[in-house]
Amino acid sequence: MVAEPDIANYLDIMSSTSQKHRNFVAEPMGEKLVTELAGIGPVLGERLTEKGFDKAYIVLGQFLLLKKDQEMFMEWIKDTCAANKKQGSDCHNCLKEWCDAFL
Repeated sequence: MVAEPDIANYLDIMSSTSQKHRNFVAEPMGEKLVTELAGIGPVLGERLTEKGFDKAYIVLGQFLLLKKDQEMFMEWIKDTCAANKKQGSDCHNCLKEWCDAFL
């Protein structure tokens, strides 16, 4: 017997992520700007760029160095660009889902 996909769970996930998140995780990262990450708008993007994190793949590198650990990543992003908990969580979840799809 083949298990049917849990459509309700899928719809919950889709409705709980932003369009920006869905766009980001839908394709390879390439040279995307840091502001294309979920949770990172122009202000945080500028702060990250000033610290050398101008591309999404550079933030991904930091995410991987922190072993994809949500607590450590949230602390890093708060210290680096003053992201709040929601922004940090959105960015972490975006990178985690991208890694699950492409790594």
